[in-house]
Amino acid sequence: MAQLASELDARGIQSWAHAALTALGEARAEIDALNVFPVPDGDTGTNVYLTMEAACHDIDQALGEPGHSRSSIARALAHGALMGARGNSGVIISQIFRGSSDALAQVAADRPVSGGDVAEMLRRAADMAYAAVAKPVEGTILTVARAAADAAMAAALADKEVGVGAVVTRAAIAAQQALEQTPHLLEALRRAGVVDAGGRAYVVILDALAGVVTGVRRAMPPAAIPMPRAVDLEPRARYDGPAYEVMFLLDATAPAVDIMRARLGEVGESLVVVGGEGLWNVHVHVDDAGAAVEAAIAAGRPHRIRITHLEVAEEVLDHLVRGLVAVAHGPGTAALMESFGVTIVPAQPGQRPSTKQLLDAITAAGATEVILLPSDKDTWPVAEVAAEQARVADIRVSVIPTRSIVQTLAAVAVQENSARFEDDVVAMTRAAGATRYGAVTIAVREALTTVGPCQVGDVLGLVDGDIVFLGKDIVTVIRELLLGMLAVGGELVTLVSGLEAGSEITQDIPIWLHREFPLVEVSCYDGGQPLWPLIIGVE
Repeated sequence: MAQLASELDARGIQSWAHAALTALGEARAEIDALNVFPVPDGDTGTNVYLTMEAACHDIDQALGEPGHSRSSIARALAHGALMGARGNSGVIISQIFRGSSDALAQVAADRPVSGGDVAEMLRRAADMAYAAVAKPVEGTILTVARAAADAAMAAALADKEVGVGAVVTRAAIAAQQALEQTPHLLEALRRAGVVDAGGRAYVVILDALAGVVTGVRRAMPPAAIPMPRAVDLEPRARYDGPAYEVMFLLDATAPAVDIMRARLGEVGESLVVVGGEGLWNVHVHVDDAGAAVEAAIAAGRPHRIRITHLEVAEEVLDHLVRGLVAVAHGPGTAALMESFGVTIVPAQPGQRPSTKQLLDAITAAGATEVILLPSDKDTWPVAEVAAEQARVADIRVSVIPTRSIVQTLAAVAVQENSARFEDDVVAMTRAAGATRYGAVTIAVREALTTVGPCQVGDVLGLVDGDIVFLGKDIVTVIRELLLGMLAVGGELVTLVSGLEAGSEITQDIPIWLHREFPLVEVSCYDGGQPLWPLIIGVE
């Protein structure tokens, strides 16, 4: 989804959003570890990721509607982020997107977005972010947003013809430089030896935009992101602020919101109010959660109210019930795993499951301990976020990073409910890790691969995610694939046939395998997955 965009049109905005979502998924754990301000609860990376995921959902839906435009997709970005905003930083990010949307709406529909337009977009985003926070604090995401906007405006003023790529790149560099200075501006960051978590998340988002419009993914020097020192890795014990985080959506008029904002400013901290046109997202830290809700009711109609205790200690869960949740790419493998008691999340072609789908499946498993198997590398970051959300609900979750359905099958085969949770996870992880995976698929477009150029209709053979064989005949490619995988050894071969698999795959290949490798055990399953006529596992 994160392909090069020639301009920041509707598809370009979608590419930016999805590139940001992917990058935030990769950086989520790092950003969570940086989180010490305003509350050291280690969830900023997760919150911003979920906010971005909601924005992507609205964008994808809007693009499916007739008559969509650059302006409507920008509004979908802002609306999705507003509706799905989580935590202090997530709410501020949603306001940044609203400012971006407002600026893009001012660009005439019949001309492409210019470098100057992007500079104005970032300036508007920074202004609205500051306006949303009741008591702005420097050394936070606000500082980073302002630095990015100032650099973008300077570039646009210096050269009226400056391109979008140049403006965004300068903004991203300036944001990173400002991020590195945040410990000098905020005492809590200096003491912990970290940069601001929300600011880091915004740098990731800007880097994603730069990558989409330039085609170059900018690498951040490791030294630019100091991690918490060991002495500072127990922040919850030192937190002495308000006891509750209260968040809600609010249907209300602007004058009523102003009154509510003043009231919440008196009783709480970290107040952020974003939105407009009758719909608002409110975030505040208070000791009296009831007073915050009462202020909301006085202003209008609050909904999606979330109240989180900010001083919840981690507890060891009793070993009661253990569940398995796995992503399946075909009805055959889904039915097979369901027979072993696995809760299934069906995958759609070209689309990974959402955090909500995985979280719903974890809950549906009805267990206090859950092992989650994503079955492909793109779903792994989403699975980690879903696991974090489930842990908030006191469900003990471990994600085994399976990158193929055959690794998931191998893990499920060794699962043992009577074992200790940690031992079960270790055994399943070892089984998955000991399984090499391969697959064949048919090229649907011309491309340059690592083994040469391919044409539409060519057969591609992959091992561990990399294309290693290219041919015209599917049986020949499968045999080459298996010969290569078994050349380094193997005791068990698992063959999972797909929708397009004919008898030359389902019948002839197992016979050939028995003849060529008589000591290797072969297991065959009708997976029914689309796009991949055969998926191979070698243990």
